[in-house]
Amino acid sequence: MSSQKSDYRLPAEWEPHAATWVAWPHRRATFLGNFDEVPVAFSKLVMLLARYEPVKVIGSEAVLRDASSQLQESSRVEFIEIPTNDSWLRDTGPVFLKSEDEQQELVVVNFGFNAWGGKYSPWDADAAVAVNIARCLGSRVLEAPIVLEGGAIETDGEGTLLVNHRCIDDPLRNPKWSREELAAGLQSFLGAKKVLWANGALAGDDTDGHIDQLARFVAPGCVVAARQPDRSDPNHESLEANFDLLKKFKDACGRLLDVVPIDLPPNVCFGDVQLPASYLNFSILNGGVIVPTFQHELDINAIKTIQKFFPQREVIAFPALELIRGRGAVHCVTSQQPALECSEAGNMPA
Repeated sequence: MSSQKSDYRLPAEWEPHAATWVAWPHRRATFLGNFDEVPVAFSKLVMLLARYEPVKVIGSEAVLRDASSQLQESSRVEFIEIPTNDSWLRDTGPVFLKSEDEQQELVVVNFGFNAWGGKYSPWDADAAVAVNIARCLGSRVLEAPIVLEGGAIETDGEGTLLVNHRCIDDPLRNPKWSREELAAGLQSFLGAKKVLWANGALAGDDTDGHIDQLARFVAPGCVVAARQPDRSDPNHESLEANFDLLKKFKDACGRLLDVVPIDLPPNVCFGDVQLPASYLNFSILNGGVIVPTFQHELDINAIKTIQKFFPQREVIAFPALELIRGRGAVHCVTSQQPALECSEAGNMPA
């Protein structure tokens, strides 16, 4: 895989947004239980997002009719006709980069998408979503020969990329490349200076271990990381090993990572199916942070820990038991569009 120096930077999620994008749900087969509860949950989430920044909802014409019938009227919610197969826009949507020059250009990296290693067919519409959104915005597209979902990457905005090898260095996604070649490609296309390969997985996670379920940057040099203290839970051993690995990492600036634990609720199930319930699947917005919660006593602890890192933002709990029946949560169904200038960003903290 050839490598070239990038003139663009992958912004951290806490940097100003122009908008958040959401794909309206319609694929019943990927959610366990009563699907009719899922659009209701999405409508609550979209209206909550719109408190902090503009929201752009995508779907086919028929899907958007359903969305508009369920959402309250809001000047901050826009409907855009872009067909989808599914609603996990974090993974199918654009990866936005910002230029490092004074002209402030926003470009889209179009990674390959094959439904998490070919798990859910068809995925042709989802594979075209990133380019279709780029066209809508008039953004230039950089084509990358790597299969990669947006939930698989996490950055500090200063050149450090945190990823899980399980869902990138994977024969069902990228059989042609070695891990070294993949790291070089990620650095080239995302303007990263250093790639940190984490580990770990959650039972029931069909993404093969997306990093946004396991560890998130909350500031340069600092990550929050999932732990499971209940030794009877199948996630205990994997998360402990990943936590220990993260503490050994140095970022692109040479800092040893400060790793802060967040305990996950044990044994969150639908029937006899364990679900990948993680507080790490939060979404950072202009002036807010939305954290998924699961009707467990640990919910409040997660909220308090995340609030410490975002004192100028409102940290809000979002009941996510409906979303998690699709094996994802708040971060999985949102995709932020970075702002090019401060004037583009609304409701930023002072």
